[in-house]
Amino acid sequence: MTTTILQFGATGQLAREMMLRSSGGVAIRALSRAEVDVTDAEAVARAIGEAPDVDLVFNATAYAAVDKAQSEPDLAHAVNARAPEAMARACQARGVPLIHISTDMVFDGEKAGAYVETDATNPLHVYGASKLAGERAVLENCDRALVARVSWLFSAFGQNFLQMMLKLGATQPLLRVVDDQRACPTASGDVAGFMLSQAQRLSRLPADAPEWGLLHLVNDGVATRYQMAQAIFELAWPDRAAPGMQPVPTSAFPTPARRALNCELDTAKLRGVFGLTLRPWREALEDTIEDLNLAAVNA
Repeated sequence: MTTTILQFGATGQLAREMMLRSSGGVAIRALSRAEVDVTDAEAVARAIGEAPDVDLVFNATAYAAVDKAQSEPDLAHAVNARAPEAMARACQARGVPLIHISTDMVFDGEKAGAYVETDATNPLHVYGASKLAGERAVLENCDRALVARVSWLFSAFGQNFLQMMLKLGATQPLLRVVDDQRACPTASGDVAGFMLSQAQRLSRLPADAPEWGLLHLVNDGVATRYQMAQAIFELAWPDRAAPGMQPVPTSAFPTPARRALNCELDTAKLRGVFGLTLRPWREALEDTIEDLNLAAVNA
C-alpha cells in the first residue's frame, strides 16, 4: 500500500532529499512556491483541502535567512508561523497528520547540557521567534502533528555550512571559523530517511499516540563549527592540503541576529518512542561528501 505525502516545498535541501529518497511505498506530491504561495494562508489551506489523495502533509518550507529576518519580521512570520498554522487547521479539518520542521534556534543557548523537548524556549532573534510561533500554532491546531527540531542541516543540495566551507577553502588560504558554538550537525538526507521510514506508521496513528508533539531529530554527536570544518576538509580533501584554520569566538563575526552558543539537542525521545537514533554526524558527513563528489563527476 502506498502512502501519499503532500509536501510543501520542492527546491530546498530537505525537500529535495525527500523526493530523491522516496520509494515505491511512499508517493510524494511536492508543491513549489510557484504552485502555492505559502504566504497566502487561504491558498495553503485550499491546497490541502482539494488534494485528491493525501495520507500525510509534510512542511519542508521555511524562511531560513536568520540575519535577514531581523529586517523582514513579517515575511519570516508569514512563512514560519502563519503558513504552518494554516496547514495545521486544514489538516485537522481533513483528518490527516502534519509533520513540521523546526529548529534548535528556539533556545537561547544558556543551558549547560543538551536541551530536551520540554525545556523552556527563549529565542534570541526574529527567525527563532517565528519558528517557535510556528511550533505552537501547529501543535495547538492539529491533534496529530509532529514537530521535529533539527540542527545545522547539511546536504549536497542548496546552501549550507558544508558547501560554504568547501567554497571558501578553494579560494582562501586561511579560514577563521567559530569555535564556541556547538550543536549536533545533521544530514538532511537522514532526516528525510526518517520521515519516509515512518510515513505509513504516522499516517495511521491515533491522536493520543506518544509519537506526536515535539521531537529532537539530529544525528548522533556534538561538534563546534570549527570541529565540523576540520572534519569537512579531512573527508573532502584526503589527498590535498586543507586551508589553514583559525578558531575564533562568535564575537569575531558580529551579526544582526545574536547566535546561541549551545544548541545541543537531546534525543532520548527519539530513542524511547521511535526506537532508533540517527547515525553519527561524521559518518553522515562522509556520505554526503561522496554524494557531492559524484554529482561533480556527473555534471
